[in-house]
Amino acid sequence: MSRTQTAGSKPSSVSRALARDRLGVPAVLFFVLAGVAPLTVAAGVVPTAYQTTGLTGIPAAFLVIAVILALFAIGYVAMTRHITNAGPQILRRPGHRPHRRRFRRPRGTAVLHLLAGRALRRLRAYRGQRGRRPSRRARAVVGVGTGRLGRHHHPGPAAGGHHRRRPSVLLSAEILVIFAETVSGLAHPAGGRLSFATLSPTALTSAGFGTFGVLAVVAVLGSVGFEQAPVLAEEARNARRTIPVATYLALGMIAVVYAGASWAMAVHNGDSHVVAAAAKQGTGLLFGLGGSGGLSQAAQLLFLTSLFAAALAFHNCVWRYMYALGRESVLPAALGRTGGNNIPKAASLVQSLTGLVVIVVYALAGWDPMTHLFFWLGTTGGFGILVLLALTAVAVIAFFGRHPHGENAWRRLIAPALAAILLAGIVVLAVMHYGTLLGVPAGAPAAWALPVSYAVVAAAGLGWGLVLKIRRPQVYAAIGLGAHAVTGQLTPASERT
Repeated sequence: MSRTQTAGSKPSSVSRALARDRLGVPAVLFFVLAGVAPLTVAAGVVPTAYQTTGLTGIPAAFLVIAVILALFAIGYVAMTRHITNAGPQILRRPGHRPHRRRFRRPRGTAVLHLLAGRALRRLRAYRGQRGRRPSRRARAVVGVGTGRLGRHHHPGPAAGGHHRRRPSVLLSAEILVIFAETVSGLAHPAGGRLSFATLSPTALTSAGFGTFGVLAVVAVLGSVGFEQAPVLAEEARNARRTIPVATYLALGMIAVVYAGASWAMAVHNGDSHVVAAAAKQGTGLLFGLGGSGGLSQAAQLLFLTSLFAAALAFHNCVWRYMYALGRESVLPAALGRTGGNNIPKAASLVQSLTGLVVIVVYALAGWDPMTHLFFWLGTTGGFGILVLLALTAVAVIAFFGRHPHGENAWRRLIAPALAAILLAGIVVLAVMHYGTLLGVPAGAPAAWALPVSYAVVAAAGLGWGLVLKIRRPQVYAAIGLGAHAVTGQLTPASERT
């Protein structure tokens, strides 16, 4: 039996690989920004963060986190030039070397990424306008519609012609509306004076140095999606150029749009009153910056399309994670097979069913979807991504430690080391002040149970990896090889060093 066959059952190599060479920079950038959901974050995450945390340093946090993430991206995109896989680009450690490239995914980290992605999709899919939330039936329709589109269509960027232009126009309109609301808010400051206090670095520690970890999680939550570009590397044209350019462009746009919008909210309502205004107005904190005319109405309409686009983008991202793990037989092999349209229908269906289960559970229990689903699970998803970024920065160093692959010391060692230190510090601060992040007392069960859930899932992933190593070594040997695990493009043992 060949190495290809032992890596897991497969009907054919075509059904276990995604379509290639069809995504350029604009398409990848659209996919990333759709997942980031600019209007959903600006109108939903930022006001809720002001209200729940009671902290006003959110604008400064977006700028500082953008710098840290840009530092992280230096090593991250350098590593992705040597790894092309539809799964999460979570740090590989030295292992097999398909096409003379060494990498293997650490056990447990991919499952963490899958858990974080699921939590974030709940955030995007169920965020409603405060005071006028869509019914649970309406949210269920959105969830089912998202799953149906995810099963029958490739994500927006891969679609051609009018299928790609329509969502791109809506996304462009979102950004323009946020910009217009921001300008209007800054043009009408409270008290007639433009304040820069919330942009000052001192705003990050106004309630103590530890609260920087809370603000950082909020900023990372708003930035989640910038790292998704490498997920499309397997399908990108000239991935060595497309993926880095799309990543940096997305990160820059995220920083400017969110920092500007959150600053305008504070300026328009007053630095000392923005928290109370957020509690009273909810999403209206953004919509009210331009008055109650056509701009506000356009923003509210686009807010709904932003929710749907974000839900679809995260749906497609999560099924890619399941697809990658299924293709390597870490998860059931059925999740790693595609149909005639190159879409893994089983993985997409599983993702849709989990969304339906969440809706039913919350409906039967009568839990508040705004607090316990949107913000609690959303920030927990952001925290999970923060943990994975820190681990990835370390893995970049390990990846290039065995072989530099022609990368200079700045990209393979210095930048990722600095990023790892900063991100790890933020993780520690966030855990210490998780109660503040959720707006609950420090000893509340949610304040420790939610972050601990990642340790539990990581332990389960590591345990499953050990089981595979002992009982199914041929599957364990193929973990992290991506399409090479099922196309027979493995380096012969005689060529490994």
